[in-house]
Amino acid sequence: MAADPFTSTPDVDVSLHLLGGFRLLHGTAPVVVPRGLQRVIALIGLRPGATRSQLAGLLWPDASEERALSSLRTALWRLRQDPCCPLVVTADTVQLDPTVWLDVDELTGTAARVRDGADPRATAGALAAGRHDLLPGWYDDWVLLERERLRQLRLHMLEQVAGQHLTAGRHGEALEAALEAMAAEPLRETPHRLVVRIHLAEGNAFEAVHAFYVYRDLLLRELRLEPSPAMCALLDETLAPIRRATRETAATPRRAPGHPGRAPAGPARPPSPSRRNA
Repeated sequence: MAADPFTSTPDVDVSLHLLGGFRLLHGTAPVVVPRGLQRVIALIGLRPGATRSQLAGLLWPDASEERALSSLRTALWRLRQDPCCPLVVTADTVQLDPTVWLDVDELTGTAARVRDGADPRATAGALAAGRHDLLPGWYDDWVLLERERLRQLRLHMLEQVAGQHLTAGRHGEALEAALEAMAAEPLRETPHRLVVRIHLAEGNAFEAVHAFYVYRDLLLRELRLEPSPAMCALLDETLAPIRRATRETAATPRRAPGHPGRAPAGPARPPSPSRRNA
């Protein structure tokens, strides 16, 4: 099982990685886990308070309750034969051993600190946290639900980090966080709006207008939609002089050079034949 090149391994005995793909590590050594048992470990990590009945129903939704519970008992027995088993099993509950490090907890903990108003400079891992999707290639209903929950959690965290940096006047850090959110969801308006606000705060009108039209073109091309009134209103003050000048130019009649306010004189006409013969 290859190591994830984008995620460092914490200095713990056992770590469980679910973002970017399933990996169970003992120190730095990967622990080989069959796919069926991976599902059991992953669900237990994501649902620490679930009962055996709830776990069995999520893992084997098409089986009867009795058969699903029997399958869970078999899976737990197989897992507990491994000395690196990361689980703690009681009469009615199963959970990860408290000593097991879980990358999803790292993301949710960072997001909670940002939400509670922690200085974004103290949450240096906020931009990298959760950069990879939860268990890509897995399509169980419980995976899809958790994947979307974590995706939204990360987007809101990044936008809040960007907003806090912008308020503090740290425009470079604000832009970095907003662009990270934009990369995670290119069609989402909020990070694009933040980018426009950041450029305006720096006095970079061209960058702000450019960012607006890049997003507008993307939205028209992909969804045939226009940016929201809130997004357009950000540039009203910046674009008002340009629009006013454009209207004035279009309303001004064209003048001949050298004769302001007068129509150019045409070529002299020769006298009429009747006058020439008089």
